[in-house]
Amino acid sequence: MTLSRDPTYMGSVESVSGSSVSVHLAKSIASGLSIIEGRTYRIGQVGSFVRIPQGYQDLFGVVSEVGAKAMPSNLDSAAGETGRWMQVQLIGESVGSVFERGISQYPNIGDSVHITTESNLARIYGASKFGQIVIGTLSSAESIPAKVSLNELVTRHSAVLGSTGSGKSTTTASLLRSICGNSEYPSARILMLDVHGEYAEALSDVATIFSVDPRPGEKELFIPYWALSSNELLDFLTGGVKDAKETAFTDKIFSLKMQSHNHANFAGVESNSITVDTPIPFSLKKLWYELIDFEITTFEGQHRDQPTKQDDGDIDALIAPKYKPHGMGSTPPFINTQALGIRRQLNFLRSRLLDRRYNFLLHPGPWEPDINGVPQCDLDFLLSEWLGNEKPITILDLSGVPSIVLELLVGSILKIVYEALFWSREKSEGGINRPLLVVMEEAHRYLSKGKNNLASEIVQKIAKEGRKYGVGAMVISQRPSEVDETILSQCGTFFALRLSNPDDRGRVQGALPDGLITLLDVLPVLRTGEAIVMGEAAKLPMRCRITLPEEEYRPKSSDPKVAVQWAYVKKLEGYDRVVASWRAQKPRAVVKVLDITRSLIPTEEK
Repeated sequence: MTLSRDPTYMGSVESVSGSSVSVHLAKSIASGLSIIEGRTYRIGQVGSFVRIPQGYQDLFGVVSEVGAKAMPSNLDSAAGETGRWMQVQLIGESVGSVFERGISQYPNIGDSVHITTESNLARIYGASKFGQIVIGTLSSAESIPAKVSLNELVTRHSAVLGSTGSGKSTTTASLLRSICGNSEYPSARILMLDVHGEYAEALSDVATIFSVDPRPGEKELFIPYWALSSNELLDFLTGGVKDAKETAFTDKIFSLKMQSHNHANFAGVESNSITVDTPIPFSLKKLWYELIDFEITTFEGQHRDQPTKQDDGDIDALIAPKYKPHGMGSTPPFINTQALGIRRQLNFLRSRLLDRRYNFLLHPGPWEPDINGVPQCDLDFLLSEWLGNEKPITILDLSGVPSIVLELLVGSILKIVYEALFWSREKSEGGINRPLLVVMEEAHRYLSKGKNNLASEIVQKIAKEGRKYGVGAMVISQRPSEVDETILSQCGTFFALRLSNPDDRGRVQGALPDGLITLLDVLPVLRTGEAIVMGEAAKLPMRCRITLPEEEYRPKSSDPKVAVQWAYVKKLEGYDRVVASWRAQKPRAVVKVLDITRSLIPTEEK
């Protein structure tokens, strides 16, 4: 069979430079279409694969660029030239049915170049094997499943990047379902931080949901403040303290933690190893009460050592004790000369404790210690709820969290989880024996470049060291150019959906070899739910269509249907409900609570 009669024939090699090959396209494919075994193939599509036979082996490459030379048509015909060309980047080779990255030999000038048919693609991507998950289908051949390696996806970290409306949330939900819907992985463990509350309904059948404002079937989210480091906690509680004022707080916290341990004798803790950052419970109310008591005490008596307390106040209600007001000059009662001038910070602390928007953190339900510093539940129960559920995914719905505390909250959650898995790495519940994938939605909000907050610090640690301890990260963002470079550079696999902003595309280009950067030129025109997958979890860079979940299992991230909603007949509206939700900072707050008792209606027996 001559080359011109081979339906897969595309052209011949014109030049070879490193891994880049220039190809002359043949006249037989002037239409840009070829029908092979009943299937239609488009010729010269950027991102598609080509095959260059080399005897017993085949070289494979990715089309990175196509074009045409400007030459008179009569010369073109006389020389057998079409003037059309194609640039190909060599990526691997196969001997028989075995494909591997890299090449052992280069093609020669004049070697034939062929369309990569579905049977060839099947050789590249191979049959399903343990450790691979199917995420969709190849855009160039929809009968070939697109697969990624689960090991590299988790341990080498990943990023899902795409502009608003590109299908980012749906892609994420589909990826997680590909893992959890597979019976081969019954011990999968995934923790998702859902900033907008998009995934609760989409993954409700495979996830346990914790929320600050829980719906029926969801659990209430609590974060014990005493598991945070003292620096971050004090910054939030006091608005910031330094030097001697900070020492006053940290010394008192340390003292309260020592008292708590002496009272409860926590397992694994030795008194001489306790620091101010050891995750031991203590009472914030007692912290405030004892510090404010010291600040406002007045004295009388000959030696100015007799307190003038008139009322003890109420530690639970955060009412300070009452002393006689100090006199003027040398007139008793006398102020406490040892006071450190932290009354303003203590008033700030009290206002935080009284602000119910922060109850999930400062009054964490069964994790709130009593005055002696002993809570009903310890951290083991918290970790069991987050990481030891029967369902493989745990979603922490942070949509009801005030934005001022979001960064602290995310950092606190990740610190609790990472520290626990790091120190338990030799136990069966640790990350090495049962790895954890942490999925971070809207990462640019709390992992911005230049920010030195707790969230960035912990995620950088996970990105750099998490692989060794079984903690993987999946970063999701619509603005990759705003995400910290250190974090993004540690992501080994990228799922790049439609990206229009050139700065965002530039951040993704570093994940590809120089010769394949032109593949990303198609990012602005990708279809919704279509992605270029590249990196360590993908056998080859591939353009694929992510499998969409069923309609009822898609995230609540679609745009409002303006035309449909505006076409309805206008109804009576109650803006008192709007104000109630605004004031309560809860979308489902009501003006009147209806206490309805429901009972079964008896039926007559026939």
